[in-house]
Amino acid sequence: MINYDVIVIGGGAAGLLCAGTAIRNNKSVLILDKNPRPARKVMITGKGRCNVTNNCTPEEFLKNLPTNPKFMYSAIYNFTPYDTMDLFESLGVKLKTERGNRVFPVSDKAVDIVDALQRYSKGADYVCNEVSDILTKDDAIFGVKCLDGTEYYANSIVLATGGMSYPLTGSTGDGYKFARSLGHTIIAPIPSLVPIESNDSFCSDMSGLSLKNVTLTIKEKGNKKPIFSEDGEMLFTHFGISGPLVLSASSHFNFSKDKEYTCFIDLKPALDFEKLDARILRDFQEFINKDFKNSLSKLVPSAMIPVVIKKCGIPADTKVNTITKEQRHRLVKTLKEFSISLKCFRPIKEAIITSGGISTKEINPKTMESKIIKGLFFAGEIIDVDAYTGGFNLQIAFSTGHLAGMNV
Repeated sequence: MINYDVIVIGGGAAGLLCAGTAIRNNKSVLILDKNPRPARKVMITGKGRCNVTNNCTPEEFLKNLPTNPKFMYSAIYNFTPYDTMDLFESLGVKLKTERGNRVFPVSDKAVDIVDALQRYSKGADYVCNEVSDILTKDDAIFGVKCLDGTEYYANSIVLATGGMSYPLTGSTGDGYKFARSLGHTIIAPIPSLVPIESNDSFCSDMSGLSLKNVTLTIKEKGNKKPIFSEDGEMLFTHFGISGPLVLSASSHFNFSKDKEYTCFIDLKPALDFEKLDARILRDFQEFINKDFKNSLSKLVPSAMIPVVIKKCGIPADTKVNTITKEQRHRLVKTLKEFSISLKCFRPIKEAIITSGGISTKEINPKTMESKIIKGLFFAGEIIDVDAYTGGFNLQIAFSTGHLAGMNV
């Protein structure tokens, strides 16, 4: 008989924070994870730098949750972004705040956050083993069974298994299976914060090209109002588009059979139509005897020139001194509204987070305990709550993990 007060299934950000909090409430804790080392996914967040939270108020935090923000009220006010920052500072990790209030370790090393989480959860037993079943009796939890036949017993179990993004880190959707078997409703998981495929072959022609200081706007066909519009960076790939702007945009809409989407890139957002036209006129004066294709080097990256030429419809070998006002205006429009037809999201395994998960209607938002089965708690990405980029999703993990750890 191997008995604990609490068993945490999943040794990621939410699981480790939950375990450490439970230990500080004098609970004996077991963490079960498929990986020999915890927090594998945290290691790769923020391109290995780990955007650990967002330096904002709880009110601002809630504005950045497109899915079920009201569910997070108790969790975020009980453990705010400021609490997260104080915690990691107290664990020896110096932090810094960058553009968009994104918080990173001063070292720019995600491993420092992982090591701090391990220090915080010190005192919990960490066992590399895969859970096969959750054991119940009379609508209450009493333990788990692992694939190797080992059984562990506890009156409280926390499901912190993550979603289905980055399956190589262990997030393979196991928690959904356990929750469903215990009577919980699963909101179908879909990718969020994910690259987008395009129908336009010119994206692959520009694969690897990064654009900075551009405005990306997403519109649904037949609707003039933008779904998303923001300034920042993006990237062309062999399948379409990616980068920070694209990942953020992906959390604002879903593809369906009856909807079509187009993105528009303003390559020169600092210049309005008239100012950009004047800028082009100055460039044309400099290249007045050149072919059109040789006059764009100061306007757009070289990889983009053939695509811009094709889109604006001015023959590449047209002499600059013969280009008409109407042609020039077509060029301005192309640079201000560079359009890309969108096809679909990339597979969920390439998404940063999973949208969907355990229905929030079946979880007590003040404790993170199941409303269906006594002793079962949830924390992190497994819950149907997600946020935009900027450290908000890790904060969801920390806040829900802390609340579960206080109540197990």
